[in-house]
Amino acid sequence: MTQKDKKAAFSIYLYLGALFITSLVVSNLIFQKFFFWEPFGDTTVFGAPLFELSVGILPYPITFLITDLISEIYGKKKANQVVTAGIFASVFSMLIIFIANEVPAIVDSGIDDETFTKVFGLSPLGVLASMLAYLFAQYIDISIYHFWKRVTKGKMLWLRNNFSTFTSQLVDTVTVVGLLCAFGVLPWDKFYGLVVSGFLFKIFIAAFDTPLLYLFVYLIRKRFNLKIGEEIPLD
Repeated sequence: MTQKDKKAAFSIYLYLGALFITSLVVSNLIFQKFFFWEPFGDTTVFGAPLFELSVGILPYPITFLITDLISEIYGKKKANQVVTAGIFASVFSMLIIFIANEVPAIVDSGIDDETFTKVFGLSPLGVLASMLAYLFAQYIDISIYHFWKRVTKGKMLWLRNNFSTFTSQLVDTVTVVGLLCAFGVLPWDKFYGLVVSGFLFKIFIAAFDTPLLYLFVYLIRKRFNLKIGEEIPLD
């Protein structure tokens, strides 16, 4: 690989990492707003409306698509590095929110202290819950992905993509909803409904990201003349 190709490969990795961290941090900041997605009408699960979801769930599946793409093209080590960077970004964003919430607003401030606290006051707990869930889920996702990559010798991309994502999304959903309930951010009577709704929604989205993964992998392989299962070394 030429020096020019290495620079191009690193740039792609850098932008994928930026998209990953942005999606993660944004999902932590907006999680307190809920909406009702109604593909199945008024269906309920455990007494709660099916697909009553936090808007924080919207950008989160992107993170799993990106880690699978990085895993496929750059390898397990680089995927884990992005996950670790995401942990740092989450902690740092939580610190900024805490400081911003403690600083008193002036009289002429467009947003007063009460409104700011109402919107962002619970975010540190939400970020902590999301960060722990994310930590478990992403490392599990990467490990399972590379397990199936070894077993299939780099073939059957759809298998490792879906098996790793489905398992990690279940771990993520149960962990984050459980912690939010344990921290008092959400009532326990919403636990089962949010877990089922969140997991089904994530699986629905994950099924649609498989063609995107195939497309991006194809384009990158073509750009760098990679064989099936071959990875780009950035170190």
